[in-house]
Amino acid sequence: MDEKQQLIGSLPTTNGSSEQRAHAKKSSRWGTVKLIAACAALVALLHWTFVVPKLPMKHGKHGKHHHQKSQCPQVEPLVPSQQTDELVNMDAYLKSPAFQNSSIQRLSGAVQIDTQSFDDLGKVGDDKRWEVFYPFHEYLEKTFPLVYEHLKVEKVNTHGLVYTWQGSDAKLKPTLLMAHQDTVPVPDATVDAWTHPPWSGFFDGKEIWGRGSSDCKNQLIAILESVELLLDAGFVPTRTVLLSFGFDEEISGGQGAGTLAPFILERYGPDSLAVIVDEGAGISDEWGVTMATPGVAEKGYTDVVITIRMPGGHSSIPPDHTAIGVMSELITLIEADKYPLRLDGKNPYLGQLYCGAEHATEFPKKLGKLLDKAQGQCKAKPDSLAAEAAKAGPAIQYLMQTSIAVDVIGGGVKVNALPERVQAIVNHRINVGEHPADAHAKIAGLAKEVAKKYGLALHSFDNTTESPSSISLSAFEHVLEPAPVTPTSVDGETAYSVLSGSIRALYGSEVIVAPGIMTGNTDTKYYWDLSRNIFRFAPGYDGESSGLGNIHTVDERVSIKNHVNTVKWFSLFIRNMDEADFE
Repeated sequence: MDEKQQLIGSLPTTNGSSEQRAHAKKSSRWGTVKLIAACAALVALLHWTFVVPKLPMKHGKHGKHHHQKSQCPQVEPLVPSQQTDELVNMDAYLKSPAFQNSSIQRLSGAVQIDTQSFDDLGKVGDDKRWEVFYPFHEYLEKTFPLVYEHLKVEKVNTHGLVYTWQGSDAKLKPTLLMAHQDTVPVPDATVDAWTHPPWSGFFDGKEIWGRGSSDCKNQLIAILESVELLLDAGFVPTRTVLLSFGFDEEISGGQGAGTLAPFILERYGPDSLAVIVDEGAGISDEWGVTMATPGVAEKGYTDVVITIRMPGGHSSIPPDHTAIGVMSELITLIEADKYPLRLDGKNPYLGQLYCGAEHATEFPKKLGKLLDKAQGQCKAKPDSLAAEAAKAGPAIQYLMQTSIAVDVIGGGVKVNALPERVQAIVNHRINVGEHPADAHAKIAGLAKEVAKKYGLALHSFDNTTESPSSISLSAFEHVLEPAPVTPTSVDGETAYSVLSGSIRALYGSEVIVAPGIMTGNTDTKYYWDLSRNIFRFAPGYDGESSGLGNIHTVDERVSIKNHVNTVKWFSLFIRNMDEADFE
């Protein structure tokens, strides 16, 4: 095919260049002229209303058609124009049982290699537990021979992997695809609870079971499978393709992505990548429509450490409140003082609501009315739109609210000794439009009340040494503002339009693409300086297999249909980005 095909008909527009307007001329003398002019105006109005909207409005070579006033414009399915016999055969092979069987073996083999990461891991080179990645690297090299023959493979901080598939046009910004090699641990006490052993990679005829099967060795293997297939088909990229695989994402990524991103930044410079795609949100059924919600932002992050020091002594002569009791009171205040629900205008979930209102048949009427009222108005407090949307449950609520979770606590050493030092850690995920400093100030205010009540000194984020009879507040070094929001315009050719078009090309035009936001953080937090176009997206979808595949828990698994679709999508996206008409 010489041009990218349009797979669906044009959507209507209200401002086509061919519209005709008739203007009635005023005349006090000739009533007939007035009548004719009025009729002409009516004809023109009918023409403008019912004819012109059926004419296509094209933007760039992708021919995107959408209603000018749409709050959720959808692009047409996008297929590459380059269709050699080899690429056509590759696409056919991707649909075959032969490919499915070979793909099962590749993913199953990856799952069988234990690559757990632990919170207490030391530095690479010092801690022997990092050495689990050596056999995993050997497996990748054996499984993807063309990748290792044709791409430049570099190791960063021993276990980080960077693959470079050099394009023919060095002026074009590269495409970067990401995944992580590590998995969360499998506690020994839970092994017997698995239907199939966690390192078995067992295939039951529909799903592949095991730790990492859906988070996220499936995405890593799918990326490599797509590149291997494209190499086998003789595809030569114009735009450079980079692959970056960290190895400690599950423990915040400091030694993996935290070293990979600076490595790439030093080589290419700031804002040097056209697009970045990492693991993230996927495709699901929402409000009666199938919706893809690639994450275009992430919430911020901060952990606050609270340390209370009080005099010790024998438990037979206690004060009214021990240090543990005082800490309990402060924690109770913290948990009771929830952050307000607030749907900031920059929050991508607002865009998702607009998409639901415009395209979903089962979108709640009350939510739709509140959404209409919210347009062009200042947000009142409380935010009634956010409150109504949050009724869908905590997973939606915390897209619009800073979360607080007291996750770690410790204190006391003996049952008959008063605790002299008690410590708790409070995790915060910061809402769009708010800042970690807001969380620090709020918790400091509550601590001040408790400190005054019990005659304790307060050291509030001032880096001072703990002192007797005091409350000390500090934050972990890793404090993260909410992520910059990736642009989601589809006017002209954009990274978002290519991503959206690739989704709709694979799954059909009935799939609605809407912006999403992540409540958690991915390795992309280290890559902000490299691109304005960062997407956290899991492109695999199987309508018969719902949920998140039991990630981080017993019986993690992924359907082979989901995985094969992931391979299809990456092979399509790489080619579409290669033909994209922007830097």
